[in-house]
Amino acid sequence: MAVRLKPLLPLSVVPHNSNPSNLFFPFSKKSHFQASAAKMAANEVQSKASSNAKIIDSHLHVWASAEEAADKYPYFPGQEPTLPGHLQFLLQCMEEAHVDGALIVQPINHKFDHSLVTSVLKKHPSKFVGCCLANPAEDGSGVKQLEHLVLKDGYRAVRFNPYLWPSGQQMTNEIGKAMFSKAGELGVPVAFMWSQSAYSEIEKLCKEFPSTVVLLDHLAFCKPPTNDEENQAFSNLLKLSRFPQVYVKFSALFRVSRLPPPYQDLAPLLSQVVSSFGANRVMWGSDFPFVVPECGYKGAKESVSLIANEIPLSSSELEWIMGRTVMELFQGQWLPS
Repeated sequence: MAVRLKPLLPLSVVPHNSNPSNLFFPFSKKSHFQASAAKMAANEVQSKASSNAKIIDSHLHVWASAEEAADKYPYFPGQEPTLPGHLQFLLQCMEEAHVDGALIVQPINHKFDHSLVTSVLKKHPSKFVGCCLANPAEDGSGVKQLEHLVLKDGYRAVRFNPYLWPSGQQMTNEIGKAMFSKAGELGVPVAFMWSQSAYSEIEKLCKEFPSTVVLLDHLAFCKPPTNDEENQAFSNLLKLSRFPQVYVKFSALFRVSRLPPPYQDLAPLLSQVVSSFGANRVMWGSDFPFVVPECGYKGAKESVSLIANEIPLSSSELEWIMGRTVMELFQGQWLPS
């Protein structure tokens, strides 16, 4: 059933490089009024949700500080980060935003060296779940690596990055199918970074291996459509809802919105995604630390509440998106308080 949209709230202008603490704060008397209305809307939606509902971030990264990289956890050459993403910074942001847990996605900064993320998972086993990075090496060693990371190091998901596949090859090649099949056997979801050919590749994999759960990162990079090509891309995303094992991450909103925070042009997209997939197959994600200079970590969470209020979503639907979907996927991880 289609979800009816309310008229969008007026947006105050917030520069993308603004201080996170200034999100929704005034640049004028008019923007101050708009900011207050936005905060009230966010609080209204959040108050609908149960106070016991956990907030779980389905997509963030963590990497070594410069000191840690020099001492024990080196960056992959050429992938040195340009902004901080170390554990203490993450924990501080999560505490300020009242986020209870998260799925940590192995960052490209450490590529296939998972030692830093593994150390974080061991330090905070009840707070974080790990998503490792698939290694599509042509010798097939990635299948064994995946098995080791899941069975020995406790990772609960794996990410397919199509840009790491050998030139000219797709994620549906022999190695890709072997890793996708192995993920299903191990009971771990496969998260996909979207690419131009991702739709047809994911469709093929889902048909051949229906027991493997799929997570589509960052709304499959679908922006609010402005032309036929973009309409087709979003339509392809919605078509994947016919596979019951496919879930959507409503994550990294700053990457897909055409507006400054709180990204309210995404309300129609979220409405259609929830109508097609159901809220129990949609999950919020921040894309920390990249989100911090855009709207702040707390601002990322608040933006979802504002967008949800535009649709509007029920308290139950919002609870699914803000944490319950991830908790159901990774059962036994974030137990109710």
